[in-house]
This record gives sequence, C-alpha cells and structure tokens, in this order.
Amino acid sequence: MNHNPDNSSSFKSRDHDHKNSVPRAESLKSSKEKDPAAADKNETNEQGGEAKESEIKYTLEKAWEDIQHFLSGEEGLEIPDIIDKYLDLVEHKVSRLEVPEKSKGCPVPDPEDDGWFHKVVEQMSKLHRHVSTVFKSDSSRGPLINRIGRIHQRVMSYLEDEFRALLEESRTVEAAADQSPDAGQDQAKEEPNFPGYSKQVLATLNKISKLMISGGYEFECYEVYMVTRRNTIEETLNKLGFEKISLDDIQRMQWEAMEREIPPWVRAFKECANIYFSAEHKLAQTIFSDNPSVAKSLFANLIRVLFLQLLNFAEAIALSKRSTEKLFKFLDIYETLQDHSSAIDSLFPEECAKELKAELTATRSKIGETAICIFCDLENSIKSDTGRTPVPGGAVHPLTRYTMNYLKYACDEYKDTLEQVFKEHSTSKPRDYQGNSQSNNDENQSPFSRHLIKIMDLLDSILEAKSKLYKDVALSNIFMMNNGRYILQKIKGSPEIHQAMGDDRYKKRSYELRNYHQSYKRETWMKLLDCLNMEGLNVNGKVVKPALKERFKSFNAMFEEIHRTQSSWVVSDKQMQSELRVSIAGVIIPAYRSFLGRFSGYLTPGRQTEKYIKFQPEDIEAYIEGLFDGSTSSMPRRKT
Repeated sequence: MNHNPDNSSSFKSRDHDHKNSVPRAESLKSSKEKDPAAADKNETNEQGGEAKESEIKYTLEKAWEDIQHFLSGEEGLEIPDIIDKYLDLVEHKVSRLEVPEKSKGCPVPDPEDDGWFHKVVEQMSKLHRHVSTVFKSDSSRGPLINRIGRIHQRVMSYLEDEFRALLEESRTVEAAADQSPDAGQDQAKEEPNFPGYSKQVLATLNKISKLMISGGYEFECYEVYMVTRRNTIEETLNKLGFEKISLDDIQRMQWEAMEREIPPWVRAFKECANIYFSAEHKLAQTIFSDNPSVAKSLFANLIRVLFLQLLNFAEAIALSKRSTEKLFKFLDIYETLQDHSSAIDSLFPEECAKELKAELTATRSKIGETAICIFCDLENSIKSDTGRTPVPGGAVHPLTRYTMNYLKYACDEYKDTLEQVFKEHSTSKPRDYQGNSQSNNDENQSPFSRHLIKIMDLLDSILEAKSKLYKDVALSNIFMMNNGRYILQKIKGSPEIHQAMGDDRYKKRSYELRNYHQSYKRETWMKLLDCLNMEGLNVNGKVVKPALKERFKSFNAMFEEIHRTQSSWVVSDKQMQSELRVSIAGVIIPAYRSFLGRFSGYLTPGRQTEKYIKFQPEDIEAYIEGLFDGSTSSMPRRKT
C-alpha cells in the first residue's frame, strides 16, 4: 500500500481539476468563434463521452444487481459472466481517477459524484470476500480471484489516500482560521478550533473507516489515522512553543535555556489536558463510531506517546542540577501535574489510565522531592555566607534581603503548593534536612511552616554573628535593628508568612527589636546624659565652676563625636528612622534644656559662655534630625 504522507497534495490537484472543468462552455464557445467545424466536432465528442459515462453508470448498477444474486447463492456456485463485465466497468471508471505523471500522490473521488466510488469500494470488498472464501481451493478460478484482488487493492489504495487527505485537512482549516481577517477579539478568546473538522468531513471519515475496516484494511486505516493525528498534534504543540526535546539535550542545557522551555511546556500540558485530549477522544469516537474498542485503543496509543513525552520533559528537569533560583519553576511544573491529573481518569481506558497515572505520580513525586531539596538548600546558602566584612553603616545585609524576598515570594505565590509538597514528599527528604529545633517538633505547625521557621531562625543566628563584626556596640545594635525591622516588615506584608509563623513569634521579634533599640540608646545617649549629671557640681551649696565647665566640655565633645560618627550610619526604614530620632530627642533635649537653664548663669557672659555652651537645645534637635541618612556631612551651623 502507498503510505506516502505527501499524497495530500493530490487532493488539491483533484479539486483544482474539478473546478477548472466547470467553465468548459466558455472555452467551447471561444473555439466555435474561431473554428465552427472543430467546435461542432468537440461538442459531438463531449456529448458522446457523457452518453458513455451514463451507460457506464447504468451498467455498473445493473451489473451489481446481477452479481447480488450470485453473492446470495441464488446462482449456485457458477461464476456468472457478468462479473468480468462488472470488473471491466470498474477498471474503466477507476482509471479516470488516475493522476498525470507530473502530479504527485493519488486522487480523491469527486465530491459531487453521488458517492459512486464509496459504493464501488463496498461492492468490491463484498465480492472479494465472497470469491476468496467460496473458491479458495478452486485453482481454476485463480486468475479471476487474482484480478478481483488487484482491483480491490487498487480501490482501497485510493480510499486510503482519501482518508489521509481528509485527516490532514484539519491543518488547512486551522491555518485558514488563523489568517481570517474576520477573527475578532471575542473569537480569539474562545477555545482553539481543534481538531478543526466540519461535520461533513467527519461523516466522510466515519464512512471511510467503516469501508476500510470491513474491507480488511483495518491496519492501513489505523496506521494512517495514528500518523496523521500525531503529526497534527505535534504541529499544534509547536505553535504553543513546545518542541520535543530529548532527555540528553535537556540535561546538557544551561539553566537559562532550560528555564525558557518550561512556560511553553506548562501551556502545552494545560492545553492538552483541557482541550486536546478531550477533543482527540471525541474525534476517535466519531470516526470509529461502530468500533468503540478500536476508538479507545487508537486514542490511548496516540495520546499515551504524547503524554509520556510531556512527562519525560518534567523528569529531565527534575534531574538537573539543583539551585535555589530554580524552585519556582519546579513548583510551576508540580502544580501543572497536580491540577490536570484528573483528565487521565475520565478519558483513558482503565489499564492505560492506571499506567499513565502511575507515571504522572512518579514524575510529580520527583519534582516534589527535588523542590523540597531546593528549598532546604536555602539553609546551605545562608550558612555559606561567611563573609567577614561588615555592611557599611549597619544597613540591611544583602543576605537578609535575598532570604526574606525569597521566602515572601514563595509564600505569597506558592504557599499552598509548598504545604502540599512538604506534606506529601517530606518523608523523602535527605536526613541532614530534618530539623532538631523545638519549633520543628511543634505539632501545631505544618511541615512547611516548621521548615520556614527553621530557616528564619537560622538567618537570625547568622545576623547575630555578623553583628559582632562591628567594633562599635551601638552600630551593632543599629545593624540588628535594620535587619530585624526589614524582616518584620516582610512578615507584616505577607499574611502567608505571618500565618506560618504565628502571632507569638511575630510579637517575640517585635520585642527583640525594641530591646536592640534600648541597647543602642544605652550605649550612646545614656552615656551622654551622664555628662549632664548634677552630682558633684554643688559643694556646700555653691556651684563648682571648674567641674561645671568640665561637664559642658565633656558634653560638647561627646555630642560632636556622636554626630560625626553616627551621621554616616544608615537606618533604611523611614518610620524607624523617625522613631529613633524622636526617641533620642525625647531623652536628650529635655535633659539638656533643664541643665542649661539651671547652670548657664554661673558662667561669665561673653567669651566664657561661647567657649563652654556651644549648643542650644534647638541645635541639638537639628543635629539629631541629620542622623541615620548615611551622609557624612559636617555639623550644621549653630543657632544664635
């Protein structure tokens, strides 16, 4: 049999020939004007041809009526002479379907031929079955049986080509729909035109499948169907951006290239589960309506290959080298496999569905286990940050930003998926990822929440260690305040993280942040207040001026040093920056104003006052307002 996939071109040439035959009257008229005699001759020949065609049609029908008596056994076992006549007429009729040598492929019967070709196919199949069975052992009937077999094979070959061409027509229909200028926005939002066959074409395909199967050409019918539909589906997936990639090719890919392949895969899998699988199932049921088991088998074999191809891609991704930035693409794949697994149960035969479900579950488990390992690798990323250079100005550490943004995105976008992944696949975690902290044994926390808390506790311990890199204890506290505030803001901005942590842990972190605040004030501003201590300034009811002058000098020097040092420190959060300034001013300004009001009169006005009283309360307040913005500006001018 001819299985050349290029035979689809023959149908186009046949349609073209048929359409070109319509305006023959015009060409005949033109030839009459040039040569009336020749035109009359052509007209006579044409009328004769039409008469012969009419005779053939009549004789075919009449001959078959006579043959029916033979097939029913009414004529006994003798083969009537009418069979040879019938075969002659069939060969003559079929010969008109032959394609010129310059054309490729085989033709398809004319759509306006009253179905004669399909009738002939059906008749030849009946005749072939009958003589092959009844006269199987009669060698004298061999030549006739062989002739019937050859003609039967010939018409079945044409039928096979028609079947192939009509199946391939869906691609032409879809291409025409894509290029239609009338396709508006509403049409674009509708489901794809898949598989894209008209009712008339489906009816013809159904009829051809019955003819091929009943004629003993079921293998050719199934093969054409499988090959053509597989090619069509692959072309459709290619339009979505997904192309078949081997396991070896995927494993050789750099992550950037591999990452680009995942969204098209996700889209292709969703489209297959939501549209293509169901449409293919209905198509097989429609074309092979008389053979439900065949329809199921063809659909299962066709889609099984495609389904396993999609799963192979996911498995190849799971085998790639792990890194934290890959987590979210892995979760995209996991969600896709999870959300669309139900399509298998409703479409595939039980045994096939069981096999594919097992394959999908295995693939999903590999993706889930790898996702857990990747998430747990975040611990290693935190532990491996052993840098000994402190962040300038006590600002938020890059590790804090990376970790919290990573966790926030993971929880905001994938918390439910991560909860499920850890719940279903955490038993497969490597042993070194099992937590030993008390929080991990909290029965009220989910496996994912326990691990999230473990990571945040680990981050806290790493930040605590990095705070020791600052020689200035006050700056160490600013560093912990900055990072603690950043972490709290991320938790506050993510209800999912907040929920996973719980209110108690959130309050504990807020309490620790206040402690760092108080510790910072003790290390800096409370020492400055010691300069304003009145103890030792009064002796026997009199102010000791040298001691008073020394207090003013100490206060001035210490405040200038604080301003010089801390003006380059950074408090990133504007609200915390404002809170710190207000807190400092609330401690220093009232005390300084009181001290100044009580003792400034004991200094001699003029040079002595200017030497020891360098700042007014308003000056102190302005200087405090300039702290924590990371600048290194000099002190502002004093107010007079």
